[in-house]
Amino acid sequence: MIKKIIKTLLITLFLVGTFNINAQEKFGGLALYTVRGDMGTDAKATLQAVADAGYKNIEAAGYKDGKYYNMTPADFKNLLTQLDLNPISTHQSAITPDNADVMFADAKAAGFTYFVIPIPPMGLFKFDSKTQTLGMTGGAANLANILSTLGEKCEKAGLKLLYHNHDFEYKKDKDGIITIDYLLENTNPKYVNFQMDLYWVIKAGADPVDYFKKYPGRFKIWHVKDMDDQGRFAPIGNGNIDFSRILANKKLSGMEYYMVEQDKTFNMKPLEAIKVSHKGLKEIGFK
Repeated sequence: MIKKIIKTLLITLFLVGTFNINAQEKFGGLALYTVRGDMGTDAKATLQAVADAGYKNIEAAGYKDGKYYNMTPADFKNLLTQLDLNPISTHQSAITPDNADVMFADAKAAGFTYFVIPIPPMGLFKFDSKTQTLGMTGGAANLANILSTLGEKCEKAGLKLLYHNHDFEYKKDKDGIITIDYLLENTNPKYVNFQMDLYWVIKAGADPVDYFKKYPGRFKIWHVKDMDDQGRFAPIGNGNIDFSRILANKKLSGMEYYMVEQDKTFNMKPLEAIKVSHKGLKEIGFK
């Protein structure tokens, strides 16, 4: 009788353990810009919630005065290790050739592999509040030169530089130049590559797969967010972007990581939206 009870307990423990392993299966990445408000309130609790939602990798968007979310690079790295989260990339828009060495050193100390420039730096990015449109000044050639200079510094620091797009880079500028095309054709892939934001590419009327075919291997990280019928940001699976077709071409693109990002979550709290997106990732076939 006692042997049967022990056997039953062992089987139960095994099944519970197996269930927990499956339930805690972690994959995919999250751009912390999605939960920036929560990160500002309680970074540790928010990162725990990100881990609990099933994410494995993170992209930071909270660097200021040498710290990530008010933590030293080492402390931030240690916290991620405790939570079983991997620091993959960091968005740092305030970079210039003068502060680049310090920023790269901090990113390296925090454990990041990729340093992402999220908008044209050094005051080149423009936002028109009246028309709600994004843009830049200075021209594509100027931006290419800046990225090339920063990319060489980044490579020497042991990091990889990426440039992140919005919609305007995929449209013709006032000179008839498509900025992203110019950047792809006039930067050295040893020093400069790209983070493709799939939503913004489609918003611009371009096709991500066409770019993978024309410039294979240049898009090392994707930003993944869906688009609803109004053209707004939506959780993965709650919109109309054909991610399956895009995902089928991931090797061609050069994608090594992908990050869920939702700039605004509208009637859903960010920490709830990331759960919906993680479920959507799995249903689509992201791993």
